[in-house]
Amino acid sequence: MRPIAAPLLQWFQANKRLLPFRQEPSAYHIWVSEIMLQQTRVAAAIPYYNRFIAALPTPADLAVCEPDALRKLWQGLGYYNRVNNMQKAARIVCEQYGGDLPADYDALRSLPGIGDYTAGAIASIAFGIPAPAVDGNVLRVFARLYNDDADVMTPATKRLFTRRVLDQMPKATPGPYNEALMELGALVCIPGTPHCEACPLADRCLGCAAGRAGELPVKPAPKAKTTVPVTVALVESDAGLLLQRRPAKGLLAGLWQPAAWEKALTKDELTAALAKLGVQATLTEPLPPAKHVFTHRVWQLSGWRGRAEACALPDGFVWAAPEQLAEVYPVPNAFGAYVKR
Repeated sequence: MRPIAAPLLQWFQANKRLLPFRQEPSAYHIWVSEIMLQQTRVAAAIPYYNRFIAALPTPADLAVCEPDALRKLWQGLGYYNRVNNMQKAARIVCEQYGGDLPADYDALRSLPGIGDYTAGAIASIAFGIPAPAVDGNVLRVFARLYNDDADVMTPATKRLFTRRVLDQMPKATPGPYNEALMELGALVCIPGTPHCEACPLADRCLGCAAGRAGELPVKPAPKAKTTVPVTVALVESDAGLLLQRRPAKGLLAGLWQPAAWEKALTKDELTAALAKLGVQATLTEPLPPAKHVFTHRVWQLSGWRGRAEACALPDGFVWAAPEQLAEVYPVPNAFGAYVKR
């Protein structure tokens, strides 16, 4: 493979997007942006990034943020374990590194929620450390560059591609090189049919030369997701909407939701389940069916809307007034069909 750094960096300088975390690329800003972008498109993440940095401008602020307030800042991004791990990492940064992320790849990699890719991105972009940052975009670019149809999801292939990325890396500018590869994958060497006519590396891309770029990379067929019925009780009283906190561990850990059961319940069964909580509800209107897709499962949601007298509630349940729904209680997108937050 001919060297790729020079044309890649020239293209990047002329075509890179003006993103807020590129305007002030501190280690903290890069960290927050990379964690957000793991499961979120750039355009969708930018408003969340700006709001998050305005509210929590330093690792110290993140470390001491009240958990519900932190999840409220994250509300809408999903995959809440990401931000829970960020707070754990921020506390370690404050306790062990004086409040600044360490300028060391291995130290970064040891922090909760920071894997090989994120450690490489922070180390290279913020500190100029020659560490690779290999994400799905970069795997796709290198599969096409080398016309390599190995399964990019296997550890052996990832290690091979990481070595190739490192072999091509200019040691003086590892950060711009890593960013350029990510940008190329996001804008030109896209999934499906790439824009080879606009690619600065087309003249050295073996996949393009073979007419196979659109077939690469090779990934295994996705596993079938488990479907889970969820019955929701959207019950209001004069004190507000009935909310339930999810368990501290597992899916959507610690978030708030309308009272719900992960099984199919009839109207009478739902009324009885609410009565066991002390809520004497009159259910009057069926909720429209809804669906929410997680990584490994699909929720098929249904249920009933109703009213109840405000009453004392067991631990883990509250009546949430409209202003509290807007400002205090983080409700996940899974219930977005039923709850306006």
